[in-house]
Amino acid sequence: MASFVKSLDNKHLLEIGMEGFYGDSMPEKKVNNPGYQVGTDFITNNLIKEIDFTTIHAYPDIWLSGQNDSAQMAFMQRWMETHSIDSNRILKKPLVLAEFRKSNKYSGHSLGARDQYLITVYESMNKFERTGEGIGSSLVWQLMGEGMDSYGDGYGIILSQHASTRGVISAESHKMTTFGLMLLGRKH
Repeated sequence: MASFVKSLDNKHLLEIGMEGFYGDSMPEKKVNNPGYQVGTDFITNNLIKEIDFTTIHAYPDIWLSGQNDSAQMAFMQRWMETHSIDSNRILKKPLVLAEFRKSNKYSGHSLGARDQYLITVYESMNKFERTGEGIGSSLVWQLMGEGMDSYGDGYGIILSQHASTRGVISAESHKMTTFGLMLLGRKH
């Protein structure tokens, strides 16, 4: 399928868009999955030459719903680190954290906890980047505009309604822009 898509349009990047669960190609890596197997294989799927970058999703609040915030964050950090290393060393492709966030539908949810989760994920990404095995970008699931509340799945963020979250995302965007400009400066 990837070859077919690239035959139609080779000017745009192509990715798989799956969660990143490990499979049978490297069974020793299945220990990094959140406790169940879903039939996909991060390594095999992304070895396809027409796939330009790897992606992972992360929903530890669903995947590890019986565990506390600390255990879920520890999983999240391992999930990002393992995939970052594998994307760089095995697949030789950049990694994008394509979906992540904590739901506001679960008990104990608070705006402060959500913001701290985002900050911790961003700090981890920045740490990986400094080691040279970074995550190229991230996308929270999901940013929504005013009036879209009814489309929410518990993960929606309406930036105009939450100044603190807007500040967290804006600060990370600024860091990534600055880092990108610094890299461009090195190349000239």
